[in-house]
Amino acid sequence: MSDSGRAASRTAVLVCQGRAAADGRIAADRFTDPVAVRLLSGAERVPVDEVRAGTVPEGWRARVAFESVRACAEVVAVRTPAIDEALRARPAGQLVILGAGLDTRAWRLPELARTRVWEVDHPASQQDKRARLAGIPELPAVARSVRFTPADLAVDDLGEVLDAAGHDASAATTWLWEGVVPYLTRDAVRTTVAALTARSAPDSTLVLNYQAPSARASAGRLLARVLGSSVTSGEPWRSLWPPKRMAELLAEYGLRVVSDDDLLTLARTAGTPARHRSSLRSGRVAVAAYHGG
Repeated sequence: MSDSGRAASRTAVLVCQGRAAADGRIAADRFTDPVAVRLLSGAERVPVDEVRAGTVPEGWRARVAFESVRACAEVVAVRTPAIDEALRARPAGQLVILGAGLDTRAWRLPELARTRVWEVDHPASQQDKRARLAGIPELPAVARSVRFTPADLAVDDLGEVLDAAGHDASAATTWLWEGVVPYLTRDAVRTTVAALTARSAPDSTLVLNYQAPSARASAGRLLARVLGSSVTSGEPWRSLWPPKRMAELLAEYGLRVVSDDDLLTLARTAGTPARHRSSLRSGRVAVAAYHGG
């Protein structure tokens, strides 16, 4: 297992803040995540509380944090329940979460009671999450089991890592890959798809969140990096995928796309408020079935 010295992901913290801000407030009939706020430090909760109260703070840095959390909340309020519903519709005895970050599903989805969960993430990010969980020992997992599986997928072999962690390649697996693909090169995405399908038994499923090309969204992230005004400015996007190209890649490895929707369509279908439309137009959730290849 490699450790490149990279710090824990700030994007993971922002997404957790977004879920905490959206919990019971945006799309309350479809999404709650009471666990998210418990994983945050006191300082990380400040912009969450401000967003939930609708109190815009004074000062440039505080305002940037506020707007980042508010925008993220509006994205995850659509993305997270769509993925939750996909997992509920396709129960499996094994769930592998790639780039798990501060994911809370193993602690909040009762549908995982019979499911063994593997959380795969960079060692630094996983160490950070385990430290946060250690601070709330009274929070039990609702999944059958949770196995933390540290790996740097830029250099580590996913198959070897999961084999050592007890994953059963002969049994159907649901693979969840949320919020990670844009930060990987195209070669790294292809390598990961090849690795996960190599460990997929028939009737396995991939639930995938990725970003389609969007000039407006890319320009916004570039500006944030130049100004240093984003908490995730050190974590740039590296690959964007048109839906047709993503479907072609998945098909190469035996995965057939069952559904692939942009977040704005999902928001409109669910009646969820959608202010930051550029992010919702480019963000997508796809479900692909594996029947052997």
